[in-house]
Amino acid sequence: MSPSEQTKVDLDAMLLLARATYSDPHALLGFHRNPQGGTVLAYRPQVHSVSCLIGDELLPGTPVAGAEGFHLIDLDARHADLVERLLAGGEQAYTLMDADAPDDRWADPYCLSPTLGPTDIHLLAEGRDRYLYRHLGAHFRRHQGVDGTAFAVWAPNAAGVRVVGDFSGWEADWLPMRNLGASGFWELFVPGVGPGSLYKFWLFHADGGSAYKADPCAQAMEQPPRTASRVVQTQFTWRDQAWIHDRGDANPLERPVSVYEAHLGSWRHRGDEGDQPLTYLELADQMADYCSDMGFTHVELMPIAEHPFGGSWGYQVSGYFAPTSRYGSPDDLRHLIDRLHQRRIGVILDWVPGHFPRDDFALSRFDGTALYEHLDPRLGLHPDWDTAIFNYGRREVRNFLVANALYWFDEFHVDGLRVDAVASMLYLDYSRKEGEWLPNRFGGRENLEAIDLLREVNTLVYREHPGTLMVAEESTSWPGVSRPTYSGGLGFGLKWNMGWMHDTLDYFGNDPIYRRYHHNTLTFSLMYAWSENFLLPLSHDEVVHGKGSLLSRMPGDDWQKFANLRALLAYQWAHPGKQLLFMGQEWGQRSEWDADQQLDWFLLEQPFHKGVQQLVRDLNRIYRQESALYERDFTPDGFRWIDASNADANVIAFLRYSGDGMRHLACLCNLSPVPRHGYRIGLPSPGPYREVVNTDSTYYQGSNQGNLGEIRAEGSAWHGLPSSALVTLPPLATVWIAPVAQLD
Repeated sequence: MSPSEQTKVDLDAMLLLARATYSDPHALLGFHRNPQGGTVLAYRPQVHSVSCLIGDELLPGTPVAGAEGFHLIDLDARHADLVERLLAGGEQAYTLMDADAPDDRWADPYCLSPTLGPTDIHLLAEGRDRYLYRHLGAHFRRHQGVDGTAFAVWAPNAAGVRVVGDFSGWEADWLPMRNLGASGFWELFVPGVGPGSLYKFWLFHADGGSAYKADPCAQAMEQPPRTASRVVQTQFTWRDQAWIHDRGDANPLERPVSVYEAHLGSWRHRGDEGDQPLTYLELADQMADYCSDMGFTHVELMPIAEHPFGGSWGYQVSGYFAPTSRYGSPDDLRHLIDRLHQRRIGVILDWVPGHFPRDDFALSRFDGTALYEHLDPRLGLHPDWDTAIFNYGRREVRNFLVANALYWFDEFHVDGLRVDAVASMLYLDYSRKEGEWLPNRFGGRENLEAIDLLREVNTLVYREHPGTLMVAEESTSWPGVSRPTYSGGLGFGLKWNMGWMHDTLDYFGNDPIYRRYHHNTLTFSLMYAWSENFLLPLSHDEVVHGKGSLLSRMPGDDWQKFANLRALLAYQWAHPGKQLLFMGQEWGQRSEWDADQQLDWFLLEQPFHKGVQQLVRDLNRIYRQESALYERDFTPDGFRWIDASNADANVIAFLRYSGDGMRHLACLCNLSPVPRHGYRIGLPSPGPYREVVNTDSTYYQGSNQGNLGEIRAEGSAWHGLPSSALVTLPPLATVWIAPVAQLD
């Protein structure tokens, strides 16, 4: 090839690179050997002249004719030898500078080797990189003697990719990334870029279009409505080693699990106007102190991955690896979790792998094609939320989600994930009419790829992080949601009992005079209680969208509303299964939840509200002390009906048993406004019993009816049990009793 032909080829490549359609900029830019010594080719549009500083010598550059923005610096053999030697030794070989502005200097990104190695690329391409977030995204590090940030992104159908940011003045016409072959990954190490820097990727599409995109693997983002990604590097030192050690030695299914569900932005505010949500750092002590005082074992945080629209409550995620910056930095979130752990409180995060918003800056049509989602709207468009559905059958997408689930355990020490909207993932025809969905390869309605994803995530989490919890919000009768994958189940530890939630609230919402006609809605949950490992949720979904608060849904005057709420909560805590309560309901929030306002904490100045709060505090304390309430939540031998059929009296009574069967507790509910005196109940053994909870106590602002002193069980069989006792059942109340010998 003649010199003129070589120049033409180089010019053609330069023009392609300028149009962002040249996939290997390192082959063109940077230092290259030639028979005369070598050259450095720099690309910096809007700079008139570029010079090269090698040691103490400044070598002038020449603009390349016919290729605007390109600057060529010729090196003699001596300079080329020095550059080559420095590069081989992993040192910065030279510095480029604007000849007209000598303070504008930069190390050349294009003389450096890739930061992704062959093993990384192989695992990423095969979808087997569980630590994907360590390789893709933006990572500050030292590379070949230079401090900077390694950028990497998956965009297999892009014609070209550039990284832009505040470090480049947001100029989008330089810093092209290199394509690492058929894998579809693009990479560039940019010297001098450090933590705090903002950036995006500019992707050029095969059809000639382009789009600025946030980094799918960014570990921090700007505070919405701004959408840039941010380079971060953790400086946090964990102090929860004792918690993690103890967690791994325990089976949470046989331990107390009492979950406080919270939305960080509306839990408590600060500021003169009380209109600013607490930061992660401010929440750390306040939430840890509060939940510890209230006796909750876990906090469940509604989604905290970055999301563009606050009104989605976090359920439309744009940054799957980025904790929302609304409340602080990722290390600030680590501090919050660490503080909760130090107070012996676990942390469960809501995780949303079922769908994502179609905002232009995020995952949707990321490289100009349906990359993360399905192209066909019958598979890729969620009809309820107008969001995109992940293509779970694509190995790179599945790897993205698997790695994201593990990320929260590895990097933030969380104790569990509550997986949102599992039903929408399991069924191809979810919320779709005939003709609006496509069957699977066997002609069925099951989303086989989503099933495989859920099983893989659950298997890996439980294997790598023993003692944690995977919780499914699944609203259908799909079999085996909380059964092991080896037996054909989905592998979750717990499943939200949506049926119990709806039936129970339906029952309590009726005036007591009509409850006899709905008695079966209160007892039906025990017909299927052992089919799954259930968690009983009174969640945020039940106090929004015109439903009112739990208190407002109770019938009657104010006294009756509070009595009903107290009875409901004590019934929930005694029912088989773990339990969850949404913030504010633990003291009877009157108004419906508003995500833009803090809870009405001032209500705690009123006795009725303070009484409900004291009840929940006592329920948690006794629950954690009494093994009969949690050791056999998921087997029928931990439960026995005493009286399930007295619909006319609105009474139910049942027993709970400990794991060894040596301890028991009776839960007695009178859900009518009429006290029941001399009501006979069957009990397992004779002797003295004592009330351990009475929701009608004056401690909780009740009427103080009940069983003062001891209840004496005698040898008269009743309700199929060998002993019985005459008790007083207070109006609209739940009473727990246990043998005195068990309590001493």
